[in-house]
Amino acid sequence: MTTTAADEGTGRSVGAGRGPAWLLVITGAAGLLASWIITLDKFKLLEDPDFVPGCSLNPIVSCGNIMKSEQASAFGFPNPMIGLVAYAMVIAIGVGLLAGARYRRWYWLGLNAGTLFGVGFCTWLQYQSLYTINSLCLWCCLAWVATIVMFWYVTLHNIRHRFIPVPAGLRNGLLEFHWVVPVVWVGVIGMLILTRWWDFWTG
Repeated sequence: MTTTAADEGTGRSVGAGRGPAWLLVITGAAGLLASWIITLDKFKLLEDPDFVPGCSLNPIVSCGNIMKSEQASAFGFPNPMIGLVAYAMVIAIGVGLLAGARYRRWYWLGLNAGTLFGVGFCTWLQYQSLYTINSLCLWCCLAWVATIVMFWYVTLHNIRHRFIPVPAGLRNGLLEFHWVVPVVWVGVIGMLILTRWWDFWTG
């Protein structure tokens, strides 16, 4: 993300390059798509308890099992309804950046807090999916990956502009090898999924 010495660590408004802006748009769109499809299938499931979502492929990859679980309505309403709002906001921020918008420190930290909540909620859902519900939803997996990437690069933006203070050596390392964290993070989730149902995948 682009920066100048005058921008770093000051109260001035800060924008972002086209790459980070497009990243917000794309990850937001991926999350919004997943949320939209899950919401539509949830409504169909409420209308017809025998409805089988298109992504219910086998006993493990079964969106229907996820949608029928208590965890699918953690706050008393379907979880993807949160995504419909949150991911749309991220898209709007990304489009604003593409148009040249610049935001103050509190705005970037607010976005970071929102994505932190999102990635924390997704992590909880991952655990529930793997070890309590014992099923996977492919659209949920798309939302997980989108949220992880979104959270990491918003955090990295704030580290780059010194909105989040970190030691210089760590800061330089994170900026240079920015791809390591999301790749390892998603890789760990993939390995957990693989080992959780190893007998099924290899049977």
